[in-house]
Amino acid sequence: MSSLLHESQLEHEANVVWLEDLDALDYVRQALDKSARRGGKPCYARDGRMVGYAELDRDAEANPDSGLFQRRTFFLLPHDRPNDPEGLYKEGAPGEAVDPRTIEPRRVGEKTPRSQGKLRNEIVPS
Repeated sequence: MSSLLHESQLEHEANVVWLEDLDALDYVRQALDKSARRGGKPCYARDGRMVGYAELDRDAEANPDSGLFQRRTFFLLPHDRPNDPEGLYKEGAPGEAVDPRTIEPRRVGEKTPRSQGKLRNEIVPS
């Protein structure tokens, strides 16, 4: 699992929507972002690009103070491997990065040799 998210934070995820072909992505970064809605494409305010997002079930409650929902977004920054294959992450990956093939609703996802720029399709033991 990612060291930055816990599955308890994802208990109301209903599905994951991908905006790009996962075959072209060794890893994606993931974060919890605030959104006014449970579903649909959320606003994106980072450098780089959003490559996917989670939609929440009807039982998900908004934060009582802000009125916003916490939803997971998946993204890549300009210096990530898919954008700069010979750059900083030629091997290795950022802490919040996981192999997108291991992501499911309510599951954080895992680092794999593929996400780390090594062998493909094997899970790295935790």
